[in-house]
Amino acid sequence: MTFLRVLSGLAAIGAPLFALLPSVPPVAAESHSAYVRDIPHFGLGTWLSDRDKVAHAVQYALDAGYSHIDAALIYRNEDQTGKGIAASGVAREDIWVTSKLWNEHHRPDKATEAIKKSISDLGVEYLDLYLIHWPVAFIPGEGTKLDKETSIFDTWRALENLVRANLTRHIGISNFAKKDVEAILDMCTICPYAHELETHPYLQQQDFVDFHKEVGIKVIAYSPLANTNPTYHKDIKPLLEDPFWKELASKKNATVAQTVLAWGIQRGTIVIPKSVHEKYIEENLGALKINFTGEEMKAIRAQDKKVRMNNPGKGWGVKLFADLDDPTKLDGEKIEEL
Repeated sequence: MTFLRVLSGLAAIGAPLFALLPSVPPVAAESHSAYVRDIPHFGLGTWLSDRDKVAHAVQYALDAGYSHIDAALIYRNEDQTGKGIAASGVAREDIWVTSKLWNEHHRPDKATEAIKKSISDLGVEYLDLYLIHWPVAFIPGEGTKLDKETSIFDTWRALENLVRANLTRHIGISNFAKKDVEAILDMCTICPYAHELETHPYLQQQDFVDFHKEVGIKVIAYSPLANTNPTYHKDIKPLLEDPFWKELASKKNATVAQTVLAWGIQRGTIVIPKSVHEKYIEENLGALKINFTGEEMKAIRAQDKKVRMNNPGKGWGVKLFADLDDPTKLDGEKIEEL
């Protein structure tokens, strides 16, 4: 019965069952949930949420109707996020919880330790989704020194085993280039359920989003409000002050944030805006009531600036997003004209 539930999960992500039957071993442990639930299209992000505020933010969001919490070990606040989940009183099976594997835990033994810590800190028995945070491995305990012996394939095989061990219902990726997504799809037995990546009106990457739809991978849009994040220092006026979006929001009788988030949902992505303020947590839910015409969607597409806000590749000495808009430009590399 457990084996059949694993196969049902694979079918949900579009994997061909006839190809997978010979290679998926039966799972010994009991499945955690009788439900096969899909990821909600709207969630609460917790990146950069203050440790002393995130527990209340998570509790308030869940009590307000959110059912999706996005977390990560490297955010260093999962224990407080877990307190918010517990305080809400919402049943575990009614909450979608995502976490992520940090770069220094890519080795198979470290991956198991890392997910168990996230599960413990979050106060849950299992995760709904566990992502490889970046396609970059660090040597454990040596800062950002690259681990050139551990490939993304080694790490992916380790994540597949986490599904088999019932530590997570689904696995996925984050911040991958298209070629790396394709490489994982070529070798996976349990294939990616979702890809969490930066996408917003200033970095739409519509072709990349469409590619995921074609191969059956869901897209989770982080930083869906673009440069409202205080860590992003770009020479671009904040999205919330953009005249185009202010005018469109006025037409919808909504805030700019609600309007931008609604666009993200209508284009088929899952949005996870971060906030620790009750007002904005509740207000952002208004995005679920907004729709756009075809002409409005076309006009929004013309606003794409192809500007990436989050790119640590240079500091790590790794060329990230090589085949996507605004890739890492390393020192000594020729910078092409846009």
